Amino acid sequence: MIQTEITPNPDSIKFLSEKILSAVGTEEFRKENESEIKIPFIKELLSFKGVELILLSEKFLSVKKTNEVSWNELKPMIISHLNDYLEKNNRPILSKSKKEPIDINNKNEIVNKIIDVLDTKIRPAVARDGGDIKFKSFENGIVTVELQGSCSGCPSSLMTLKQGVQNLLKHYVKEVNSVEAKQ
Repeated sequence: MIQTEITPNPDSIKFLSEKILSAVGTEEFRKENESEIKIPFIKELLSFKGVELILLSEKFLSVKKTNEVSWNELKPMIISHLNDYLEKNNRPILSKSKKEPIDINNKNEIVNKIIDVLDTKIRPAVARDGGDIKFKSFENGIVTVELQGSCSGCPSSLMTLKQGVQNLLKHYVKEVNSVEAKQ
């Protein structure tokens, strides 16, 4: 059974599943990259009118829409698509072989601390809102992250980034001066 949850971003809804949707962690898919996507379920979902972005996580799927479509028309289509997949398949949408290894250059003690704080203290909170946060780099005291899913383009994401993420990272990793979002 699929349940939905609103997120702080009015253009994004979180679809919760009791079954595993991703066995490889969180992955984001954008309409603009649709031609590069090989996963039929994701390609079909991105082809729905108004679907702009999909964030697939272990037990939820976040969908971000454009203003050209309402949730009243889109939500039942997404639930139906997801239920259809889960009824016909006994495997996650993303399985182990689909994920490429993460390449983080200059992995050192400070970077390891930053990634640990992101993974243990920040990512779970962001996931509750239907999003994800990915570490990109650390240079000259500045941590660069990428906000994904519901967090991407959310009106409150800049405040969350500065007041939440930046404050937590500065508290736990004294070398951090500020946090910026990758554009």
